[in-house]
Amino acid sequence: MATAASTSMAATAVFLPCRLPTSAVTPRCSALPCLPPPRFSSTQGFSTSLKQMSEPRRISLFQVKASSSEESSPPVDAGEIFSDLKEKWDAVENKSTVILYGGGAIVAVWLSSIVVGAINSVPLLPKIMELVGLGYTGWFVYRYLLFKQSRKELATDIESLKKKIAGTE
Repeated sequence: MATAASTSMAATAVFLPCRLPTSAVTPRCSALPCLPPPRFSSTQGFSTSLKQMSEPRRISLFQVKASSSEESSPPVDAGEIFSDLKEKWDAVENKSTVILYGGGAIVAVWLSSIVVGAINSVPLLPKIMELVGLGYTGWFVYRYLLFKQSRKELATDIESLKKKIAGTE
């Protein structure tokens, strides 16, 4: 039985041959389409062993089954989330300011979406903006990320900005 498994964090993907009885396959499995046999040149070393394999072994359908382990992520309790949010909201002293900032952020995202849509509708302007962004990215990498001393400078600038925002400076 040719079974291959690949795991990543809490998810598992298992490849099973399609020749399994239908009772052994869960309803979440789906069959992949049949691909044509690979064509190798005769100069490749493993092509002779591939040619000796029978056609059914070379071309086989696989079913993919993905699952997640339950022990790594506990179920989310909506009541607990709402109680935490209520506690945090009750701890806020100036609720009107929070509402005003939240509304302002929503309006800013909406307006920026409108501006980006308008820029996208102008011919050639989106490509120019992409070039400007690419140029700025290149400059930023050269200025702050390429050399060790400039990376340290960037880290200190970020820390000072965080202190300004937090009001501890």
